[in-house]
Amino acid sequence: MYKILVCDDDREIVEAIEIYLSQEGYQILKAYDGIEALEILEKEKVNLLIIDVMMPRLDGIRATLKIREKNSLPIIILSAKSEDTDKILGLNIGADDYVTKPFNPLELVARVKSQLRRFNELGGTAQEPKETIYKVGGLQINDDLKQVTVDGEFVKLTPIEYNILLLLMKNQGKVFSINQIYESIWNEEAIGADNTVAVHIRHIREKIEINPKDPRYLKVVWGVGYKIEKA
Repeated sequence: MYKILVCDDDREIVEAIEIYLSQEGYQILKAYDGIEALEILEKEKVNLLIIDVMMPRLDGIRATLKIREKNSLPIIILSAKSEDTDKILGLNIGADDYVTKPFNPLELVARVKSQLRRFNELGGTAQEPKETIYKVGGLQINDDLKQVTVDGEFVKLTPIEYNILLLLMKNQGKVFSINQIYESIWNEEAIGADNTVAVHIRHIREKIEINPKDPRYLKVVWGVGYKIEKA
């Protein structure tokens, strides 16, 4: 699992970024100034850094300069400033990308994926040493690449659909109730979750099953919940 460090003195922004990136399966580490970010990078293997420019104690520009002395991980700079000179400064000191506040969270997610992919293609250390693959019959999830295939054909799932399928694939044969699925994926109490989970299950079946009405993989256990049929 990729580890992404998010560093911003605005805690609400950090929490918002964490929500969106966690849905993509990334592990999020959090810091609130440049010094905290450097301390975490000393202790943890981080695959990508998202860092704000204006912060107390040590700002993002100086922190990036220090990081670049011995670390080549991808860095995305956040800033409320939109002037081209600030973008150029961020890129010149070693940042890989620059996102101006306020930003679209989905755009940031796309930029994170792009930087990780580009870094991997260049042989950077963000490449995971070993792929994590879950398989049952012709259904396969490569959790490092976030790819789902059925009989060798790629299947496009939404982040929620992917996380539900991953939960069930990691626990083949185990039955999860609707409430257990909801609380595991949405990380909140399951109140009136039946329709929400059922809709996502239906969409997953439509994408991975030859005949969704007679599923081969994603089975219902009536009155109990859902499971992935164990191979």
